[in-house]
Amino acid sequence: MSSSIGENLRLTIFGQSHSAAIGMTLEGIPAGFTLDREELARFLRRRAPGRNAWSTPRKEADEPEFLCGLVGDTTCGTPLTAIIRNTNTRSEDYELLKRVPRPGHADYTAEIKYGGFQDASGGGHFSGRLTAPLCVAGGICAQYLAQHGISVLAHIRSIGEIQDEGDPLTSVADKDFPALSDEKGERMKALIAEVRAEGDSVGGVVECAVTGLPAGLGDPIFGGMENRIAALVFGIPAVRGLEFGDGFEAAKMRGSQHNDGYRMKDGRVTPVSNHAGGILGGITNGMPLIFRAAFKPTPSIARTQQSVDLRTGENRELNVPGRHDPCIVPRAVPCVEAAAAIAVTDALLGWRNPEIKA
Repeated sequence: MSSSIGENLRLTIFGQSHSAAIGMTLEGIPAGFTLDREELARFLRRRAPGRNAWSTPRKEADEPEFLCGLVGDTTCGTPLTAIIRNTNTRSEDYELLKRVPRPGHADYTAEIKYGGFQDASGGGHFSGRLTAPLCVAGGICAQYLAQHGISVLAHIRSIGEIQDEGDPLTSVADKDFPALSDEKGERMKALIAEVRAEGDSVGGVVECAVTGLPAGLGDPIFGGMENRIAALVFGIPAVRGLEFGDGFEAAKMRGSQHNDGYRMKDGRVTPVSNHAGGILGGITNGMPLIFRAAFKPTPSIARTQQSVDLRTGENRELNVPGRHDPCIVPRAVPCVEAAAAIAVTDALLGWRNPEIKA
């Protein structure tokens, strides 16, 4: 499995949804970086399951145990490895799924790829549970970036047809529901409750802004910031689309509308708008880096769906057992932040600029 990524910062994620533990190894974080464990715990709680009415009732503490790479709370230059123990599993819920694949999940493709030897419980290595170690790595990287004046801020852009309102450069980290507008957030929560009652699910969009970036990060052609971020964001299960700046709306515009002009401000070249989302030619231009990730509806739903029995070759009707989110978008917000923080840290560590020291 391709479960490692990174150039200057190398991340490996391991484990399965119902294995004894899941975890991550992060190579490349410079020695001498001090980790704030309480801040990391706060970040992980934003993703953790079983904490509110719009997430799965599965409860996990999601407390990372660091096995190596730290002396006290400070990095020592060796690979940093942490595990999160799985304590609340119900593997019996997935016995049927070894032979009757769930629509919208990787059950069938995993069966073809691994010949029946894959771990089907909880989705195995394909599970959204693996975003917990992603958030451990991303939470560490976010703290590292903060030392260089860089912030990563994500929020719910939409759920279903309900659009959020507000300044995307505003943090929602302290909010129970990560929407900018409280009024829109209440409407989103009502929609989630409605689809849950119907035995269904709903998707949405997460918007992310990275502020404080210097101009010059990223490399053409395949090392651009879009490429780096996309590779990590698409590692989050259920992501179906990604756009930067004006994204697909740019296809409806004219060049005179979409181009970001320049002016001198405080002795620096400064774009007067940000239709590009802070990236040109794969390289940051000093403006906030803005992107959005679209998430599909949770495929595990209580409604009857069509499937097949892989052993008998017969058509089957399937009601998916287990505990699932009616909408994964609220818990996906810190996951998107984590992916962006890892990608930006990877680029920053490779940036040859005397003003930035590792």
